[in-house]
Amino acid sequence: MTESHSTARHAISPAGRRAPAYYAATSALFLAASSVPTPLYRLYQRAFAFSPVLITVIFAVYAFSLLAALLIVGSISDHLGRRPVIFASILLNMVAMVLFLMAKGPDWLIAARIVQGFATGAAVSSIGAALVDLDPIRGSITNSLAPLAGMAAGALGASLLIQFAPAPTLLVYIVTFALLALQAVLLWLVPETTSRRAGLLASLKPEVAVPPQVRRVLLALTPINVAVWALAGFYLSLVPSLVTATTGSTMPLVGGSVVAALTISGATAVFLLRKRSAATIMKFGIPGMTLGILTVIAGMHAADVSILVLGTLTAGAGFGATFLGTVRSIMPLAKPDERAGLLSAFYIQSYLAFSVPAILAGFLSKTLGFAEAADIYAGAILLLVGWGVLALRTSQGKPLSVA
Repeated sequence: MTESHSTARHAISPAGRRAPAYYAATSALFLAASSVPTPLYRLYQRAFAFSPVLITVIFAVYAFSLLAALLIVGSISDHLGRRPVIFASILLNMVAMVLFLMAKGPDWLIAARIVQGFATGAAVSSIGAALVDLDPIRGSITNSLAPLAGMAAGALGASLLIQFAPAPTLLVYIVTFALLALQAVLLWLVPETTSRRAGLLASLKPEVAVPPQVRRVLLALTPINVAVWALAGFYLSLVPSLVTATTGSTMPLVGGSVVAALTISGATAVFLLRKRSAATIMKFGIPGMTLGILTVIAGMHAADVSILVLGTLTAGAGFGATFLGTVRSIMPLAKPDERAGLLSAFYIQSYLAFSVPAILAGFLSKTLGFAEAADIYAGAILLLVGWGVLALRTSQGKPLSVA
């Protein structure tokens, strides 16, 4: 039976009908688990007496580990099958939860984040491929929406447990561990979406390449893509502490809600704009992100949480739209056999922007304070956006325009 026939068979069977929902939920759970520590960073900082710099290092090692997994084992499920790789990733993430539960200092948190990052990188590539196996069109949309929804659920759910339940640094991980265990069992009730094939060892060699016809567009979009992921990294590492420092609110739910607002509005923008052209999406995304950042800074200086949330919702919509527009601008330019290498290059750029600027923000926060660091960080993001807009407008023969 061919792969296409197998996929069709799964689509009409009860197990096949459950499969997209299962894979979407599992993708969301992995990203939820990744954002669970965000509302806890302030508690860890107080308990273990470490600086904002170390907070961002704990955050950043996750991104580096995830990137390593994407580059090394990102295509391993093409050869071993989706389910075995997803199962191993779930087990590895459960190990990370145990490390969080046992944490006695920042070194434990760093170890947990490294394990979690590798597990998440291996999982999202395999789950994403499974969703596309089942339905290429809906699978691509789900791959954009599920991670953002998961990050929002993780930050908000953890904040609720921290604020209203006992043992804040334990219960969130116990709940996450239990959900991962459930997903590990349910995995074997959904069908495999691909068959094993040769070439496993060759697939472990990272393939990073930008096709010649994509280089000019990617170069013009690079400042904007860096700005998008630098914004996300700042929110997931330092924003809860920033909210406490600038508004005086110590409620975990406040910081968690601000973080969740970014990803919820980002997911909403991706869904609403999914059928639009890259040019249309970018025309919405860039101004939205710019206006949102300015509003966030205004809310921070006014010490007003409502303005912070409004700015975050606006910036988040711009974040989601700009990310979607960037991907939609470059991927159609690559030939089918060039897409893996291009995606790897894009992942490297995105995750470096996700992590390295956040570490720099940690140094600034330690030296100058959270408010001053946020001002500088926001200014740098806006300069990057302006640089990207200028590059797009002056690029000869560009396939999209933000003018």
